[in-house]
Amino acid sequence: MTTVFDAIIAGVRENVAARESVVPFRAIKAQSHDCEPPRDARSALLQPGCKLIAEVKHPTPELHIHTTPLDPVRLAQAFEQSGAALIACHTEQLRFHSSLAEMAAVRHAVGVPILCRDLIVEPYQIHEARYFGADMIPLRVDTLGQAQLESLLDRVESLGMQALVEIRNPEEADRAMQAGATIIGVNSRDFQTVAQGRIAFSEIAPGLPATVVKIALSGVRYASELYEFAARGADAVVVGQPLMTGESVRSVTRSLAAAAQHPACPRR
Repeated sequence: MTTVFDAIIAGVRENVAARESVVPFRAIKAQSHDCEPPRDARSALLQPGCKLIAEVKHPTPELHIHTTPLDPVRLAQAFEQSGAALIACHTEQLRFHSSLAEMAAVRHAVGVPILCRDLIVEPYQIHEARYFGADMIPLRVDTLGQAQLESLLDRVESLGMQALVEIRNPEEADRAMQAGATIIGVNSRDFQTVAQGRIAFSEIAPGLPATVVKIALSGVRYASELYEFAARGADAVVVGQPLMTGESVRSVTRSLAAAAQHPACPRR
């Protein structure tokens, strides 16, 4: 039986095929090698403290994303000026109303590394994202076979980028390690209920090798929750909607970034 998620992946593949019909794979591959080198996302993540990865999000009520409409470039600049170590940009137009061009504009406007936030299932998307300015690419273990995961991970690294291998349970953590992942993100969101929690990270992160950079995806709204993730081994947290629903983007971002660098915040 075809699930909603199967339909989403099919839609992604269909969109990729449409773009490839305009810009062939050989052309986008050449373009991805002939552009500004990627920024060092891994070094940024290994700086002292628990780093804040601030996520640019458009309002998307159908996905329970309720944010204040803001200009993505000015938003990213505010994130950087307020202490974010990386900026995460969605590039999927159908569900998140974003685009690769928007990510390129954000990258041009800031100096920190850019995390592309998309559902990556084809090699074409990796070269495309690199050309449009991505420094880090997400690979979701549950959407990829093991051979495909390892192949896409190698391709990301061959372009000088870092792969954020996203997992949700211990079984996926084992697959990520088998593939050679060095940056692992634990998603604390239940994709069925859209609820957030911190149990998955607490169960998985302590068992990962010390050499692995650990990122908590979702679940942080306050400094106390950031401290909780850091105490369980988080090197960084991705925060989106909470930064854009407060009274001031800058003040909320600055507050979380300061908490992440506070001497009381646990660190590796």
